[in-house]
Amino acid sequence: MPVQPSPLGEFLRAQRARVAPADVGLPHVVGRRVAGLRREEVAVLAGVSVDYYTRLEQGRERTPSAQVVDAICGALRLSPDARQHAYRLAKLAPTFQPPSATVSPELLQLMDAFPGAAAYVVDPAFRVIAANATARALLGPTQLEAGGLEYIFLEPGARDYFVEWDVVARASVSAIRLAAGFATPYPAVPPLVERLLRESSDFAALWADHTVSGLNITYKVINHPDIGRVELTYQTLDVRDAPGQQLTVATAPVGSPSADALALLGTIDATRRARS
Repeated sequence: MPVQPSPLGEFLRAQRARVAPADVGLPHVVGRRVAGLRREEVAVLAGVSVDYYTRLEQGRERTPSAQVVDAICGALRLSPDARQHAYRLAKLAPTFQPPSATVSPELLQLMDAFPGAAAYVVDPAFRVIAANATARALLGPTQLEAGGLEYIFLEPGARDYFVEWDVVARASVSAIRLAAGFATPYPAVPPLVERLLRESSDFAALWADHTVSGLNITYKVINHPDIGRVELTYQTLDVRDAPGQQLTVATAPVGSPSADALALLGTIDATRRARS
């Protein structure tokens, strides 16, 4: 009976393919046919046997020690987010506790205290669970209802809304892969990934890349249907008293056209609510 590939093995294989020999001090060999490092090279760099590393990639070894995982992460030069992801896939990280679906009153009050910024909270599936007036108008009804990932990959209008759609899409897939790597994922994450794999070839291609990272987009240019082009800086923070929730705050330089446009959004939201 063939051995089923393990998520950890698939992840390591993808990471190995993107490390150039020169990156780890290995000499260039003419006619080299392997993209990235060979298994033998990773094993030597990590200080493990070639047989053991091969079994790990093939899924025949599924319980590596923390010391081995750390050595392999070092050999592959993984980022902090990717390193944490590898630990989760190896079942060496704490079990993920699903966050609350509600946002604390204190955080809601803090978000409303930023009238010149768009502030919103998402769950691990990147669905908005709370937003201030400016954020509601910035995101719009479709994005608020559909969820961030569904909007990016399943709504045709997303490619017009995000000027650099490719950058936003890649960052979003990297972030959802990080959320999917917990030993006990948030219940909404696996079905979301399965749906996007079925319905979006763009998502499937980026998912196969196995890049993993937290939300790290700090700058976006948006074509907003009400206020036109806005250039925003984004900061995303973990909500400490509700692990799994993330607070995002979008701002623009004081006195800039984008700041004026952002301030206008709060008025637009208030007008819409008064009419409803």
